[in-house]
Amino acid sequence: MGEIRNFRSGNQDGPPPHGPMPRRLAAIIVGDIASYSRMMQADEEGTHARVKRIERDIIQPSIVEHHGSLVKTTGDGFIAIFDSPVEAVRCSIVIQQNLLGRNASLPKHSRLEYRIGVNLGDVIVEPDDVYGDGVNIATRIEGIAEPGQVYISGAIYEQIKHKVVCGYESLGDRKVKNITDPVRVYRVLPDADAVGRTRGRRENVLIFLLSITVMVIATGVLWYFLAQPGRIDEHAATPTASPAASPIPQPLPREAATQTPQPSPSLAASPSPAPSPSAAPPREPGMIAIRGGSFAMGSNDDPTERPVHQVTVKPFSIGKYPVTVQEWNECAAAKACGFTATGKDDAPVSNVSWTDAQQYVTWLAQATKKPYRLPSEAEWEYAARGGTQTKYWWGDKLQPGMAGCKDCGDLATEQPAKVGSFKPNPFGLYDMGGGIDQWVEDCWHRTYQGAPSDGSAWSSGDCSSHVLRSGSWKNDSRYVRPSNRDGYDTNVRYPTHGFRVALSP
Repeated sequence: MGEIRNFRSGNQDGPPPHGPMPRRLAAIIVGDIASYSRMMQADEEGTHARVKRIERDIIQPSIVEHHGSLVKTTGDGFIAIFDSPVEAVRCSIVIQQNLLGRNASLPKHSRLEYRIGVNLGDVIVEPDDVYGDGVNIATRIEGIAEPGQVYISGAIYEQIKHKVVCGYESLGDRKVKNITDPVRVYRVLPDADAVGRTRGRRENVLIFLLSITVMVIATGVLWYFLAQPGRIDEHAATPTASPAASPIPQPLPREAATQTPQPSPSLAASPSPAPSPSAAPPREPGMIAIRGGSFAMGSNDDPTERPVHQVTVKPFSIGKYPVTVQEWNECAAAKACGFTATGKDDAPVSNVSWTDAQQYVTWLAQATKKPYRLPSEAEWEYAARGGTQTKYWWGDKLQPGMAGCKDCGDLATEQPAKVGSFKPNPFGLYDMGGGIDQWVEDCWHRTYQGAPSDGSAWSSGDCSSHVLRSGSWKNDSRYVRPSNRDGYDTNVRYPTHGFRVALSP
């Protein structure tokens, strides 16, 4: 990525510009393709075409969706700037995850993998470039990143550590070229569980080494006793001695044989490893049957909720509550869901991507032989309204004790309340507004122009993002309106995102 680095040096010929240079504080992303020269040498035209497709299909849309600006592309890389460090890191994760999916079917030597570095700094901005130490540090961080990874500076980490649910692995202070002070560097682990797995690997290595040490010591002790002439003669002279006198200790294997295979009865409901294949059928979520009917979907409160349009929904059933930690972990224990959730069993599962939610409903449908799925956006809103057309299902004004949100009353906390903590709507459904954001089946569209009118999911168009409903405990009350809608990246987990299931007749 030499072109970028030379461009940024600021040592250009010609007279300096007059007046002060425009400066701003920005989060800078620098991306670069690993092994670009090798791939260009092997297939120049094909590699160039693939890079351009990635820029068009993944990099540019991701930057726009996360409210950033693409400064420039340079053949084997790109630079982008963002007002928000949170959005810069989210964008970087989305780019890497989308590239991971695109590369999955390719042999390793043919994969286009980006290294990404992110830094926060005061920079000089020009129409077609950006300069300053902030950019240089982002470039150096990118240079030490592994292919397919996102590395961030300590300045970025301090801004996002409580706002983006990721694992962060500290790589310590790094001395980088042409930068006076060492730079604190972190590796981003997009799956929040990954940090636990990273620590777990280290702990496993230590446990393994400790086990080897104990085995060596035990073998030495056993050899010492076996080597004593008196003990050998004693055993040789008393062949009918009891097992307790045998040089091979019997009780330990018997205890292991009787205890190890017997899991605790609560294991299937805990975030522990998977139960045996003979485990009972999965716990099915409680469902409420909805008769169906017609209603006016949307509102004029927000452009994304327009135009208000008539929709007819067919009969269906929907979860009485959002899916809980306990229900999710049965899927995780069956190795069908991608991570084990933490938290109380009766809390709604969170930090779930749309893809994760699909894993759960697919597993539940297969395990129960019933057509479980995510609800469509129209089904969700119809159920959330409970037969009403007011701003909230209980009326036009906010009332305490009706929903879990930031300004909804005394129950607002730093985490979602357990399911069923608030009053049900007229259909008997809980938490249809507040508590946890809820994925639905539909791809994200910015308005309802062209939306289906039969209550089915809107699955056409760009499905790199999907629709979220309900609002969460971190949002204010305007998000708990039944008509409120938002979109988020399909494959990215976020701490307020969960879901509930639906069931076709």
